[in-house]
Amino acid sequence: MAQIFNEPSRAQLKMQIAEHIAEDEKIDRSLEIEDTNPRHEPLPKDRFFDREISWIKFNKRVLELAQDESVPVLERANFSAIFASNLDEFFMVRVAGLKRRIDTGIAVTAASGLSPRQQLRAISEQAHKISLQHARYTIDHILPDLAAEKIVLLKWSELTISEQEHLSQFFRRQVFPVLTPLAVDPAHPFPYISGNSLNLAVIVENPVSGKSHFARVKIPDNMPRLVAVGDRTSDEAADERYGFITMENLLIAHLDALFPGMVIKEARGFRVTRNEDIDVEEDDAENLLNAMEKELLRRRFGPPIRLELNEETSPFLSHLLAVQLRVSDDEVYRLPAPLDLSVLFELQKIDRADLKFKPFIPPTNRQIAEVESSRAQDIFAAIRESDILLHHPYDSFSTSVQAFLAQAAADPKVLAIKQTLYRTSGNSPIIDALVDAAHAGKQVLALVEIKARFDEEANIAWARKLERAGVHVVYGIVGLKTHCKLSLVVRQEGDSLRRYCHVGTGNYNPKTARQYTDLGLLTCDPVVGQDLTRLFNQLSGYAPKSSFHRLLVAPRSVRAGLIERIHREEDAARAGKEAWVKIKVNSLVDEKCIDALYRASQAGVKVDIVERGICALKPGVPGLSDNIRVRSILGRFLEHSRVFAFANSQGPQIGEGPLNGPEVWIGSADLMHRNLDRRVETLIRITSPDEVEELINYVDFQMADTTSSWHMKGDGSYVRHSTDDQGNPLIDCQEALINQHLRQRKHR
Repeated sequence: MAQIFNEPSRAQLKMQIAEHIAEDEKIDRSLEIEDTNPRHEPLPKDRFFDREISWIKFNKRVLELAQDESVPVLERANFSAIFASNLDEFFMVRVAGLKRRIDTGIAVTAASGLSPRQQLRAISEQAHKISLQHARYTIDHILPDLAAEKIVLLKWSELTISEQEHLSQFFRRQVFPVLTPLAVDPAHPFPYISGNSLNLAVIVENPVSGKSHFARVKIPDNMPRLVAVGDRTSDEAADERYGFITMENLLIAHLDALFPGMVIKEARGFRVTRNEDIDVEEDDAENLLNAMEKELLRRRFGPPIRLELNEETSPFLSHLLAVQLRVSDDEVYRLPAPLDLSVLFELQKIDRADLKFKPFIPPTNRQIAEVESSRAQDIFAAIRESDILLHHPYDSFSTSVQAFLAQAAADPKVLAIKQTLYRTSGNSPIIDALVDAAHAGKQVLALVEIKARFDEEANIAWARKLERAGVHVVYGIVGLKTHCKLSLVVRQEGDSLRRYCHVGTGNYNPKTARQYTDLGLLTCDPVVGQDLTRLFNQLSGYAPKSSFHRLLVAPRSVRAGLIERIHREEDAARAGKEAWVKIKVNSLVDEKCIDALYRASQAGVKVDIVERGICALKPGVPGLSDNIRVRSILGRFLEHSRVFAFANSQGPQIGEGPLNGPEVWIGSADLMHRNLDRRVETLIRITSPDEVEELINYVDFQMADTTSSWHMKGDGSYVRHSTDDQGNPLIDCQEALINQHLRQRKHR
């Protein structure tokens, strides 16, 4: 078979490798920096907010989006469902973990000063309040607003005779054969209730003996919970009604078929949340995959930590369920039906574009598109021209990162692909590209994080599929999750090898790339190529003392590197020079980083922070954080990117370029203990002056008083600023970026 390119001889390959090693050593010598000494100034003991309470405040901001009547009503329903889903995960992980630590006696006082039991009481008090507020608002406002648009959630009694007959046929043919009513009596113990399943608690009476009995019916979780009323099709007129009945209401209407000859005295929905956090002792696991599979099985039987009841449930039935499930009064949440409002996600399938955000099809990144306009699509050629800063979802993921890996898999000049996978989509083109590359004879390494919370089963399946295709699959470093987002492609170009790299803030997941705001860098800078080669060798082999130049890598250098730069700004401020720090993260919890920001503020450094979720820092406190401002951005996209920017007016700066001037990093790490101490995370320094300016402007735009956002106060409260003093709407930064990218596409 004819060779598409001249394959190098073994001697030539050895020479190339030697040249790469020599080049790497040269880079090492040219990029060394000095360490700085940290400060240790006394700070107030009450300087941190509680992280769990801060999370509840974040979810309250999600609820405020559901309550915003300027948002299309189907999107408001979606935000209501997101609130419910968020709260489920909070209980399954954070509350469950806190309870477990209390029960085992290993819980310690939080940095906020709250004891574990004080934390649990504060969580319970606020969670009860906000859960009821969420349910009431959804039922009293969102559902009526949907009904006004002829999207109606109906009760059985509200159906016509023909609609009832149609649904009864559906029940008999499709639902009844699936159901398994479980009685409770001396011969039948109280059944196991799986976590997050919706159930009916039924009291039936034997008309002969007059005795009452308890039974449980599980709502099938492999069927839609909203059952369409009638036979409406998507191409019918938009003015016709979309009618639904919940599966639990359908079952209640047909309980006589499940309990023939018995009198139905009461039937109410209930739901249990269990401890679903996973803890694998990797040092003791001979096979991590097998250990994880066993732990996933154990997860199903975690202890209950929350019982949700229909508020109309009788005291007798409420007591019975609480006793059998062994939950305390504080763990019982009495809410109006329907329970589990994440069911509203199912409404997104309704074809009513007028009730949703305006559709947005992301354009191809400008730099990639310009190269494509002059030649066939060639991501490698675009990267060779300059580093490419990607901003998803405003830049298309499919025509950038996804195309990069697909081209690498198909290109005969590509010799190797190395890839981290934390979360990916169901039908993943990323996995397909890696499989294709392996089938083509390329060396393919996939680092699959099978401990990615709630994606464990999917990632185990991906790992096995990749292994069967001949991909080298590894699971990272014992004791650490691998959360960094990295791709490395090694390509033969003439007599040398070139390394193409992608470093991002988001997962290699085409679905979430359309829903999350994330940043990524495509580059063939040899410094980054060397860094990623070393990091992958560290992750797949034994290289604990690897050093890096354009990367900061947790758990060794992210916290230390960022604090060093914050201290540098402090020195600059004390010397009368320009000094500022701009940070965009999902969460800010790490006490050492917060203390460094407090000290910088005291020295006069201007600190701007954009955070989406948790913030334990107290802004605007006189004498402590006068110079710190915190904003929170939520919207149609989930803010997920991380940016760390420094004025750097007195250097030094790592790598090529001037010794001073703004220094900007992007990456996968939030400022949380788990990211900085228990995960492999990467930040990469942006070197292009245009891209540095773009990222600084991006953070400034989100911080601006003219941009709609939530302003955090010194007491921990958040105040939404969505209109100006005249009542005019402030700028929605996400919509503004959509319009900006669409204009760029139009002008090409």
